[in-house]
Amino acid sequence: MLRTHDLGSLRAEHIGQTVTLAGWVARRRDHGGVAFVDLRDASGVAQIVVREEEVFHGLRNEFVLQVVGTVEKRPEGNENPQLATGEIEVIAESVTVLNTAEPLPFQVDEHVEVGEEARLRHRYLDLRRPGPARAMRLRSDANRVARELLHDEGFVEVETPTLTRSTPEGARDFLVPARLAPGSWYALPQSPQLFKQLLQVGGIEKYYQIARCYRDEDFRADRQPEFTQLDIEASFVEQDDIIALGERIVAAIWKLIGVEVQTPIRRMTYAEAMAKYGSDKPDLRFGLELTDLTEYFKDTEFGVFKAGYAAGYIGAVVMPGGASQPRRTLDAWQEWAKQRGAKGLAYVLFKEDGELAGPVAKNLTESEREGLAEAVGAEPGDCIFFAAGEQSASRALLGAARVEIGHRTGLINPEDWAFVWVVDAPLFEPSEAAVASGDVALGYSAWTAVHHAFTSPKPEFLETFDQDPGSALAYAYDIVCNGNEIGGGSIRIHRRDIQERVFKVMGIDPEAAQEKFGFLLEGFKYGAPPHGGIAFGWDRVVALLAGVDSIREVIAFPKTGNGYDPLTAAPAPITPEQRKEAGVDAKPDSAKAPAGNPPQKPVVGEKARA
Repeated sequence: MLRTHDLGSLRAEHIGQTVTLAGWVARRRDHGGVAFVDLRDASGVAQIVVREEEVFHGLRNEFVLQVVGTVEKRPEGNENPQLATGEIEVIAESVTVLNTAEPLPFQVDEHVEVGEEARLRHRYLDLRRPGPARAMRLRSDANRVARELLHDEGFVEVETPTLTRSTPEGARDFLVPARLAPGSWYALPQSPQLFKQLLQVGGIEKYYQIARCYRDEDFRADRQPEFTQLDIEASFVEQDDIIALGERIVAAIWKLIGVEVQTPIRRMTYAEAMAKYGSDKPDLRFGLELTDLTEYFKDTEFGVFKAGYAAGYIGAVVMPGGASQPRRTLDAWQEWAKQRGAKGLAYVLFKEDGELAGPVAKNLTESEREGLAEAVGAEPGDCIFFAAGEQSASRALLGAARVEIGHRTGLINPEDWAFVWVVDAPLFEPSEAAVASGDVALGYSAWTAVHHAFTSPKPEFLETFDQDPGSALAYAYDIVCNGNEIGGGSIRIHRRDIQERVFKVMGIDPEAAQEKFGFLLEGFKYGAPPHGGIAFGWDRVVALLAGVDSIREVIAFPKTGNGYDPLTAAPAPITPEQRKEAGVDAKPDSAKAPAGNPPQKPVVGEKARA
């Protein structure tokens, strides 16, 4: 070893010892014939005293040094209580420069603001900074805690294939040409969904994996084309069993940051979440529930609300103290709503003297004005925001306004943690609604799956889900933390006949089902046990633990929001020779395809929340 001690491990008990240290120069301070060098490694920082000017004169930030010296107590009054090593310093006897460093594109200092593009382009420098380094260690700790808990519970860690076939599971597939089968393609897995189910057929019974997943989704600010799930599946379980396991995992993980999660965690139906909070991932750190005013305004003559009643929904949310907002702020709310696809955000100001003001108020009848404050729970000085129209879109707008109000008014305490299970989601949704929200509908039916095609209907809908798809509920459960969905799962379909009926609802006929999912349906013929599971979005979990806004901060080498890697400049073109060798432009040739693996065409998938 090039060192006898880690820098961050040095303490008063090492005083008098000769040590060999190695690390990077974090800072150098010259004091007339003597220099103080803050030397840094992964464990921390220690102060090195270098007395030879010819040695310290040439040292620069991020030079890599080996230092041999004696640990001494710092002079009285020079201690640094901010450092774990602040009681001591090392008097250098020899300094060896192991490597030099050119001038840096940015300072390796947690107090220096650096643009994300620069940080990701030089991520190897960014990782030397305290914040990113802490995030990497926290992620490692989370992995360890999850593995230890699942091992103690009897789960078996199994790796599933990275090169597989294209099947509908959540989004568009990333495709890889098969050189030995020109014109045929592998797909990178969107999730281990089908393999973990087949592991249950195989009698593994308790499976888990910290799994890499790949989805070719449209650009979104906090999405990554490659991401990680803590993936779990078990046989002979019910919903309560998986939820209880999920709570044990959450409680163990959050202990890493000193938070005691109270269990059992609250449960809420999907219908209640949408009605009260306008979201299937409600932030429960504060109140402000939505109020359904559809019946209240059933006889209204106000055009906006009259049209809303005809479309199916009129709702409101209260902004405490919002009546004092100036006109320019109220106008800004309209722009805020338009950015979310709405025409605007109607409002009424409930003045301190009890008067209702604003453009909407003058269009209401006296009786509508008199009962409005009580109907929505407004107090003098509040602002009431309204949405009217199609129920789903109107609720979503009010739900987003509710969260924005929470942030603007300080109702959300960033130190709070609020967990909730959202259960009993619809099994299917209209395909046009999925497409409108940016997802990909499966098949050619009016219906697509809300979670994924392998989620079981709740027992009471097993006989009727294909007769009335819009009313069927899924045997599914999502766990939400502070308005973020951090995990989702379901009890799976384990009977071939039910799986085929679900496929049929989504427009997948028997021939297509056999082509795309034949290996799964074949497995169901041979005694598939009842099973279910859950997958945690590991990047989001660690980001919440680390207290950062973006999952990119807890990924070692992330990509930007548009899927670009500033470090390696990927994706990048390949040469004509590479295209030819990989057979990228070749047509499928069944004669060259491996036996038992006929050429497959890429397919796209439906919405998946796990």
